[in-house]
Amino acid sequence: MPALGHLLKQADRVVTMGCMAEGVCPASFVETEDWALEDPKGKPVEKVRQIRDEVRARVAKLLSELGIQ
Repeated sequence: MPALGHLLKQADRVVTMGCMAEGVCPASFVETEDWALEDPKGKPVEKVRQIRDEVRARVAKLLSELGIQ
């Protein structure tokens, strides 16, 4: 597997999910956005499903914005 730095150099955008990595993330030279999603750890399965569905919807929107089908 390629080193993380190599992958980041090829990235158009980095998305974090609730870890608020802006300013401390080594990927700060790449456009970064944080989706501020709730941590599913310890949540009831229905809540985990809601978080999963939110991730799915955001990924679909991002792919659409990038022109990827």
